[in-house]
Amino acid sequence: MRVISKKAINAFIEIHPNSTDPMLRWYILTKEATWANFGELKSTFPASDAVGNGLYIFDVGGNKYRIIARVIFPASLVYIRFVGTHQQYDKVDLSEL
Repeated sequence: MRVISKKAINAFIEIHPNSTDPMLRWYILTKEATWANFGELKSTFPASDAVGNGLYIFDVGGNKYRIIARVIFPASLVYIRFVGTHQQYDKVDLSEL
């Protein structure tokens, strides 16, 4: 998959250095993936959820962090819309993504 934009992950890691390993693990697994559908995505990330409109939520680092991304399976594209802590995620309005 092609991941856009890793800079969101890098910026989050700068603020939350303890997130480095789980965030980079998510990035590497996602970049190496060849998902054709949500079932295949879920086989890589069992704790992920589809929330509609092509958006998927990933629990990262034992549910300490969240990534919300739009996944376009036919284009092999993952577009990061949000990277944050679980507390920050609780304040996200998914309709604005």
